[in-house]
Amino acid sequence: MAPNTKTHLIHDRNARGQTKIGWLDSYHTFSFGNFYDPNRMGFRSLRVINDDRVVPGTGFPTHGHRDMEILTYVLEGAVEHKDSLGNGSVIRPGEAQIMSAGTGIMHSENNPSETEPVHLLQIWILPDKQGLQPRYDQKTFPIEEKRGKLRLIGAKDGRDGAIIINQDVDLYTSILEPGDVINYHLKPNRYAWLQIAQGIATLNGEELRAGDGVQMSGEEQLEISTNIGAEILLFDLA
Repeated sequence: MAPNTKTHLIHDRNARGQTKIGWLDSYHTFSFGNFYDPNRMGFRSLRVINDDRVVPGTGFPTHGHRDMEILTYVLEGAVEHKDSLGNGSVIRPGEAQIMSAGTGIMHSENNPSETEPVHLLQIWILPDKQGLQPRYDQKTFPIEEKRGKLRLIGAKDGRDGAIIINQDVDLYTSILEPGDVINYHLKPNRYAWLQIAQGIATLNGEELRAGDGVQMSGEEQLEISTNIGAEILLFDLA
């Protein structure tokens, strides 16, 4: 796909894979686990967007990763994180967390509440180098900085207080209220992925619902709006 050729491809929420077991209900935007779709193998360096709901008092037991940038974005509830680097933290809505697995890391993620479920997006991005030193970071971004505008929460250079991602990608998020309009210029030779995390949004006149994703390439002006409210993630990718 030539980056100077403008293209849009919607990945419909209803075509996602699903893993549903006792404690977890997870939808997979890209091929993951037992879900395989040759047309959903990732996009550029973006490899996983899992939309996870975890019941109270349960979670992902300790397991390992390597050579992957793993981001957790909580929409509702909280996630308790523990890893082999000695980090222990709770991730809540409004925060961005990254774990650079590098040469190898073990971690667990649990819902610490005994009464409330947790709803999160887990995002995997291929790093630009293998064998990096494992690393953990977590930052809070006030809702006021995301309401009605794009807030950079992840970037290779860590500018504007963003968490550092070891890849040429800028990750923005926004919380839109009815009537809000956001404009974004996708530069030549760049690619973008828009993920609707919650609610209903419109991209250049086309309605999208929670779980939909759109891959884009080529120079283009993006207009994102909503009539009922939405939360979005926008990836600007090399």
